[in-house]
Amino acid sequence: MKPHLVILGAPGSGKGTQAAKLVAAGYHHISTGDLLRAEIAKNTELGQKVSGIMSRGDLVDDNTVMALLKANCDINNVSYIFDGFPRNAFQAEMLERDLLQGKETLAIYFKIDLGILVERVVNRRTCSVCGEIYNLATKAPKVNSVCDKCGSVESLKQRKDDNHDVVVNRLKIFTDTVEPLISFYAKKGVMVELDASRDESEIYKEIEKIIK
Repeated sequence: MKPHLVILGAPGSGKGTQAAKLVAAGYHHISTGDLLRAEIAKNTELGQKVSGIMSRGDLVDDNTVMALLKANCDINNVSYIFDGFPRNAFQAEMLERDLLQGKETLAIYFKIDLGILVERVVNRRTCSVCGEIYNLATKAPKVNSVCDKCGSVESLKQRKDDNHDVVVNRLKIFTDTVEPLISFYAKKGVMVELDASRDESEIYKEIEKIIK
């Protein structure tokens, strides 16, 4: 079985693209947001608890998130990608202690210059019809304003929070919060840093070598 992966990276670092490739290669991508919504839809006891928390406008606490992961992860038979959780060293310790329990795990940090990230994110466009993602600087559509994948016209949109000032602030917050996580996994000897400024195919080849 392949090692479980905790992927870390700022918005626009390319970790989502690589996660999709890994899913195609047999990994299961864990999104706590998706799990929360699915558990509510199933109307389980845990789902009812989560629904009550969210309906009050409160954040779902770490213990509840961990219960959700334990209820939905077959950690002994399926290789998982944890993306967006853990968000801090306390959650990382909880994930290791309560779920992974010594199973082989790697943390992969998509490291990239923040100036490059700002340019990437500000130029990001997403097709509102099929969800295909473009970048006007590095991966523009073949025909301006037309989606290569589905052919929709004038469907390429910029997210409202992808403007320069918002992006700079988001990246600062990310930088401040990711350092303790990097330190946590580095001390365990399972931290791998990738140069995320390279071509996505090069990055994936390196990830393949790492997980083998």
